[in-house]
Amino acid sequence: MAADGRAAGAVRERAPAKVNLFLHLTGRRADGYHLLDGLVAFTRFGDRVRATRADGLSLAVTGPFADAVPAGEGNLALTAAAALRARLPGAPGAAIRLDKQVPVAAGLGGGSSDAAAVLRALARLWRAPPSVGLEEIAQGLGADVPMCLAARPARISGIGEVIRPCAAFPALPILLVNPRRPLATPDVFRARSGPWRAPWPDVATAAMEPLLAALAGTANDLTEAARSLEPEVGSALRALEGTPGCRLARMSGSGATCFGLFGDAQAATRAARRLRRRHPGWWVRATRLEGATAPR
Repeated sequence: MAADGRAAGAVRERAPAKVNLFLHLTGRRADGYHLLDGLVAFTRFGDRVRATRADGLSLAVTGPFADAVPAGEGNLALTAAAALRARLPGAPGAAIRLDKQVPVAAGLGGGSSDAAAVLRALARLWRAPPSVGLEEIAQGLGADVPMCLAARPARISGIGEVIRPCAAFPALPILLVNPRRPLATPDVFRARSGPWRAPWPDVATAAMEPLLAALAGTANDLTEAARSLEPEVGSALRALEGTPGCRLARMSGSGATCFGLFGDAQAATRAARRLRRRHPGWWVRATRLEGATAPR
């Protein structure tokens, strides 16, 4: 494989699952978009994208959740590819293959991360200059796509487009649990009630214990709305909270995926085996959050 990740003309990119470690709602704009304050991180687990040169643009979807994803019009990854190609006159096409490992409508930013991975892959495949403006394209695709394009731990605000990367972040073991009940993000936001929050202070993110202590004072403001629409969210949270070694259990995004943070990978792996035995119908995955190292 070449140093830039190409093999036999192919470019490969990871599309990591996004986890909202906390998500506060601070208001709503006149156009209806909610204003957010939160902390996001990305897992080592995720979807995978492969792109090769072709005459036109095409998308093939494989993997355990392929049936839930449109391969044609309406797929955000294909929309991203078309948006980038429009900025590169004379660019060839691409055959894109998406290996869909992340559950759909699960609060893990799967579609946004796929679109971001396609942008990164095609920019390399087509040797796009930096001036092509991947960040600007990402902003036009949805509020989550810019943070997924960066794909690193960050504080987010605005509608999600204001991103402050964390200088340092621990590679924490995490257990993802989804009761296989999709939740539509607009429905969850509509069901949410309660006052808006003030912006949260900066969170210490350089080491596990200070981070967990800081997260204990935060929440996901969409949790009760999600539970009202899908009670299994509550079941997943209770199951995680009762699992030995779980330091923090919370819902990600608009659900229905919940997560548990653990102090060591062995505890997360044992917890995954335990939950699979007790809830064979659930989707359960033990992985790690990607860390970040402060520059020297």
